[in-house]
Parts: sequence; structure tokens; C-alpha cells
Amino acid sequence: MPYCASRCSTVRRSTTEVMVGGVGVGGTHPLRLQSMTTSDTQDVAATVQQSIALAAAGCEIVRITAPNVAAARCLGAIRTQFTAAGFGHVPLVADIHFLPSAALEAVEHVEKIRINPGNYADQKKFAVREYSDADYGTELQRLYDAFSPLVQRCRTLGRALRIGTNHGSLSDRIMNRYGDTPLGMVESALEFLRIAESHGYRQLILSMKASNPKVMIQAYRLLVQRMAREHMHYPLHLGVTEAGDGEDGRIKSAIGIGSLLLDGLGDTLRVSLTEDSVHELPVARAIADRAMSLWQRPPGAGSPEAGGDGIDPYQFARRETATLSLGPGLAVGPAQPPRVIVRAGAAVATTLAQLAAGRLTDTPAEIILVQVAAAAQLADLPDPGASAYALELAPALPLADLPPVAASLRPGTLLIRAFGPDEAAPLTAFLQFARSRQLVLAAALTPAGLAALAPTLRQLGDDRLVVTLAGGWQPAAGGDGPGHALGAYRSLARHLRALGSRAPLWIRNTPATAVAAGPDFLSRLLEASFLSGALLCDGLGDLLSIETEADPVRATRLAYNVLQGAGARLSKTEFVACPSCGRTLFDLQTTTQRIRAQTGHLKGVKIAIMGCIVNGPGEMADADFGYVGGAPGKINLYVGKNCVQYNLPQADADARLVALIKESGKWVEPAAASA
Repeated sequence: MPYCASRCSTVRRSTTEVMVGGVGVGGTHPLRLQSMTTSDTQDVAATVQQSIALAAAGCEIVRITAPNVAAARCLGAIRTQFTAAGFGHVPLVADIHFLPSAALEAVEHVEKIRINPGNYADQKKFAVREYSDADYGTELQRLYDAFSPLVQRCRTLGRALRIGTNHGSLSDRIMNRYGDTPLGMVESALEFLRIAESHGYRQLILSMKASNPKVMIQAYRLLVQRMAREHMHYPLHLGVTEAGDGEDGRIKSAIGIGSLLLDGLGDTLRVSLTEDSVHELPVARAIADRAMSLWQRPPGAGSPEAGGDGIDPYQFARRETATLSLGPGLAVGPAQPPRVIVRAGAAVATTLAQLAAGRLTDTPAEIILVQVAAAAQLADLPDPGASAYALELAPALPLADLPPVAASLRPGTLLIRAFGPDEAAPLTAFLQFARSRQLVLAAALTPAGLAALAPTLRQLGDDRLVVTLAGGWQPAAGGDGPGHALGAYRSLARHLRALGSRAPLWIRNTPATAVAAGPDFLSRLLEASFLSGALLCDGLGDLLSIETEADPVRATRLAYNVLQGAGARLSKTEFVACPSCGRTLFDLQTTTQRIRAQTGHLKGVKIAIMGCIVNGPGEMADADFGYVGGAPGKINLYVGKNCVQYNLPQADADARLVALIKESGKWVEPAAASA
């Protein structure tokens, strides 16, 4: 059973309506935006002020932590004062971890309760234990007894409930039976979902959050598929937890949330940034508006179901391709990271100088994309140094003009040309020319064009071929083709699979691939994350270019940041940093910035910075090192999931973290900054 109606067009998943106070979620309602206060909940005045600021910034549902009964009791005064300030229409959500008693107090005051099934009435000890079926049944009965009073009270009061699973905080019971996997996340939620349904309660919303977008995407897909089997159609709350701050946090969130929205999944969302919460709302608004614009397009007829493109949507595997050499030390293929292509300006030498001056040591522009209108340009190309060239040939440029100047091209140089569905002869000639001169042809095709040229490609083979989406591609007006560029690339992959081609796939972010192009950098970042991030998380993509960014240095950095956000290529330290909330025991923003300044040069090292034990060892999941608030002014340090230092004074924690990294053998000295 597929998880969505189409992987090539956005067809919104049909869900039941859930009312959170007076705000409808799912059904025919628009995407709802959420965020969370960061103040101490028992500081009622500060929490009310933050709630007002969030609502004024466009937050439609405000979440507040309630870590204990005393904090939950304060929600009554917060609700009263928030309503008196003119925001009675904005519902409040109590965020509960561990304590059913806190949930039972909070439900009396606010419109929605969020519980984490991994730690609601559970403690995570990382204990290894074999659960027999009888043992497991006993555990489920214990959960039923602990969770049922909240469900019954929610039903009586008309409250909504979110079952919010987090990847890193699964219970020992789930971990021992299913592992730290998307399947474990889904089973954890379904246990609680079935208890709620046994009481006839259905005002439910679900979430599957993880700091790794690939894990998050797979878990949501699997949840939808499993719910559909049991005829459950509950709305989804989307979010990437511990996404971090700045460009990285926005990219990770856009990859995870955007890819699901383009598949038609999702009804409410939060962009979790390690910044002031009001900064989350403009990003969430931009993401939601793009997705909702696709709801207005007619669904593509005959679009493949999930898996029709050969991708397992529930488990990551990179697409197998042929290996091609683009020059010394520069290969493309399944054993290589996706290669970064950067578009040159009108003056190629100027672009090369800008890239050389950008000090992009760990993020080089590996391939320089040049538009070629006349063959004479090829003789004037400057030496690209360690980079290779990708030459985009104008459609009117005849092949006959190329041989006289082709001798100056390095072996492996990419020749890019668009081919229409009736251009079998030109495709044959260009591919044979590329093969004879040890060049590589990048054929720009539409899905329909690739289908029409399949017999030619099957005959010619793919030993010197790369495939990309034709630059003039647009969604079909009648709804008889892919509804967005993501769907078009998936359709290309499907056609390549059908003809047995292992040609690498080049993801091009251009104005033509945008869902809703905008003039600002955030728009370009979101578009690149939606398209490239979603494809990379599906295992598609061997080359990547972001051609919407005029500055070549910025385009290069954005490409590498998208690759890092999708987990496709690590070029710097990976930070997993939770957003602040009322449980946080230190200033997450300044701490994250301070630790980044000391460790940001450690390529491939993953460091988690967590404000409290709730977002501690479990939420860190696969981090190499952890910096976790243990008590006010005290830090716990982790190596993997093992705590190696308890209650260290925060003033000493930074230096001790660096020492731990050195002791592990993962430290390198930062390169000396030039004058």
C-alpha cells in the first residue's frame, strides 16, 4: 500500500478534522503554523508575553512546556491572561514528558496536550532485555492504565491530543524489539493510538520527529502507510527536531518538512530553530505557502505510486549508477559523494578568481558550468585548475562546429545539450562524439522526452551519459504529467530504471524548477532544499548545481549545506541543537555559537547541544559527542550515548568537551587564518 497518491504530483492526503480549540487541523483546513515559548512556564508574565509575540508573528497554535505539576498548574493563569490580551482564539498546547500527573493537570487549562510515547510513564535506561510476548503484553497493560485517564479526560473536555514520537527518545521496550528505527517510532505511536481508539477518542494528531531528515521522512511515510492499513486518517504535525540555527537549521527543516508536503502529507508544522521562536514563523509561513500553492494544481494523471521509481520510501539506499571520470581525482558514481557544479558568470576567469579567493578548501567548486553559444568560446576558456568544465551548448550550436576545438577540452568534460522527444539522431551523434573524444554527454530531457528516446538510449548505452531535467520544463497545464520538478526528476529516474540505464542523475536548481520563486535568499534556500534535499534523501542525485544564486561562492556554500543537511556529503561539523523551551538549563543560542566557534572546523564530527535531559542522550541519537544541561549551571558531557562527566560547571564544560574530542582522536587543529 503506497504512502501517498502520487510521487510525481502533490495530491493532499485526506484526513479527519481535529479541532484544537477553535482552530481546525486537517480536513479542508490550511496548513497551521506552530511554535513554542522558551521562558520558564512558572514565570507566568514572561510566558504570556512570549505567547503574545508568537501569535502576533503569525503563530496559530502556541506550545508551552509543562515539565511538572506546578508548571502545568500555571497554564490556567497563562490561558486567562492570554485570552484577556485578545488572543482567546489562539489555542495553547501543553508539552508533557514523563509525568501523567502533569498531563492530567494541564488538560484542565489548555486546548491540546502533546505527549511523547517514548517517555510518557516510561524511563529510558538503555537497558538490554529480551521481551517475551507475555512481558510485552504486561507492558502494554501498564501503558493502558497510565494513559487511559488522560484520554478519558480529553474526551470529556473536548481537548485535542498529539502523540508526538521522537527518534531519540524511544522506550527501552520499543528499542529492544524494533531498534532505534523508523519502524520503532511508528510502533511506539501506534501503541498509544490504539489505546485512545479503544475509548472511542479520535481527536488525535501524530508526529514523527528526528534530527536526521532521512529518518524523519521515512518514519512519517511508514506511519501513514501503517495507519491506512488500519483505516486511520489522522492529521500529521510535521517538524525536524534539533535542526539547529541559521542556514543549516532552515535547510534541514525545509528538507524534511518540504519533501513530505510535496508528497501531500502534513496538516500543521513547526520549524524548530535554536533561535528566538519568533524567527521560526517566517520560515514556516514560506514553507506552508509553497505547499498550499501546489494543492491548487490538478493532480497528474497516471503518476507512479510510491515505489514506482524503484525507490524504497521506507529505507534509504542510494541509486546504483555507472561510474564516470570527469577528470583526475574527480569521479561520479555510487561510491562517490554528489559532485558540486557552479555556474560561471559571463566572465569565466572572474568566476574562477572569486572561487579561488573564497577559501573554499573543504567545499570546492568541482565543476564550472559555462554557457556556450559558439564553438569559438571553447578555445578561449581559461585553465580551471583542479576543477572540470561543464559546457552548456546552445540548442542551435551544430555538432559540426565542435571537432576543431574539442582537442583543447580535457577528457571527462561535460557537454550539456537539451534534446526533444523527436531528436534521436542528434542524441546519437552527440553521444557518439562524446565517446570518441572521452567526453561525457549530459542530456537535458523532459520525462516525456526520455520516454520517447528510450529505444535510442537503450541502443547507445550509458557509459558516457549523464541525465538531467531540461531547463524549460514546466508542469503540464492539463494535469497529465508531473506537477513539480521533484516529480519530474522522480519520473526521469523511473524511466531510466525501466530502460535499464545506470546513467548518473544531475539535480539542477533553476528558476524553472521553483515551486514559487521569490527574490530573497530564504526563497532560494527553501527551493533548493525542497528539490535537492528530497531527491538526495530518496537516494537520487550524483551531481548538484544551484543556479539561482548569482554569487558563485554563495552558490557553492549553499550546495554543500544542502548536501550536509540531507546527510549526503559532510563538509563541516554537524551540530544537533535543540530549540529553547521552558525546560532549558542554559542559553542555547550563545552556547551553540560559542561551541561552533571552537569546533566548527571538525569535518564529519557530530556534536549535540541539548538544553536538558529530555533532549539529552536519547535525542542525540547518533551524535559523536553531547553537551547536555544536567542541572542549573551544570553540564553533562557524553561520548556517544555514554555520559562521561556529570554536573560539570558550565564554565569548565567547553574546554572539557574539546579535550574529549582530542582524546577520541577526532581533533584536528584549525587552519591558521591568513592576514
